[in-house]
Amino acid sequence: MTHRADRLKTIQPFYVMDVLGRAKAMEAEGKSVIHLEIGEPDFPTPAVVVQAGIHALEQGHTHYTAALGLAALRERIAQQYAKSYRPSASQIVITPGASGALQLVFAALLNAGDKVLMTDPGYPCNRNFVTLYGGAPVAIPVQADTAYQLTADSIKRHWDSDVRAVLLASPSNPTGTVIADDELGRIVETVAGLGGVLIVDEIYHGLIYGGDAGSVLKHSNNVFVVNSFSKYYGMTGWRLGWLVTPSAYLPDIEKLAQNMFIASSTIAQHAALTVFEPEVIQELEQRRDTFRQRRDYLLPALRELGFEIPIKPQGAFYLYADCQAFSKDSFAFVIQLLEQTGVAITPGRDFGVYQSETHVRFSYANTLEHLREAVQRIRHFLQK
Repeated sequence: MTHRADRLKTIQPFYVMDVLGRAKAMEAEGKSVIHLEIGEPDFPTPAVVVQAGIHALEQGHTHYTAALGLAALRERIAQQYAKSYRPSASQIVITPGASGALQLVFAALLNAGDKVLMTDPGYPCNRNFVTLYGGAPVAIPVQADTAYQLTADSIKRHWDSDVRAVLLASPSNPTGTVIADDELGRIVETVAGLGGVLIVDEIYHGLIYGGDAGSVLKHSNNVFVVNSFSKYYGMTGWRLGWLVTPSAYLPDIEKLAQNMFIASSTIAQHAALTVFEPEVIQELEQRRDTFRQRRDYLLPALRELGFEIPIKPQGAFYLYADCQAFSKDSFAFVIQLLEQTGVAITPGRDFGVYQSETHVRFSYANTLEHLREAVQRIRHFLQK
């Protein structure tokens, strides 16, 4: 007899993995597939960073670090925040990706039944992490009128005595939208006034087009901030992120880190020390400009085809599109598009339930050449 925990009934799979599996099978058969479903940069890790990782191996840096991470890396991360709101290096915790950071936070905050407010649509793992630690994710439907983000008013409307925390993502996945700074300040005040804890996912910081949004830390030093070396820094496979934690929680976070993963990858931490070097930053800024160029091509091209995208995303590398002009079953639409054209995109059901059957996500983490070819294939598909 096989025993399974009850939580598995509510933790959902990534539906895009079904799409990816089919796409890989098509490629194995020799068919051409254009991947617009993948949520990671298509650029490799900068060569300087790779060489730093190799050097770390050669120097024998293959043992555990302290649970909170290399002191030098924690200090360097603290320094990259603006001086006006720079956290102490002691508040920086190095984690196995942003996912590790979020799990630490939820493990520290949640008892059974505690609620966490978040957006629908939103990154699917977030609600699953809450469930994993016994909490209850409360997905609040959001639309274009609030840039697909929570507001201070919507948080007040959905608050009750069981709510413990609010999770924001700016820029967000899947919409790429950013919370305006004045609204972010109101949210900080609102959540604090209600006695809750604010968690802000800033993993797409650096990939913001047309200005720097600035961290939520400018408004408060008593919030949790999650970030990562995956997106802007191009280190997805190295599995490294960080958490900025209020000082009062630091002993608890350290205790949890010691037990949950002992320490993050030593090799990845040594490599990450080089991402702040001027030559690497220059390369990363050029990559950001390339992402912006891709957005500026793909957004009008998809609108011309008939997809409704009401807001120009300010960050990340996604376009969240209403496809109901063509189908009211976005998953079936995605599979049909893949099988008939070889263009792989993500169905809306991965990001929640609100209007998910009429939305799809396009990732523009692919070359302009491939984006142009994808648009041509989609055009021919829609004309049939």
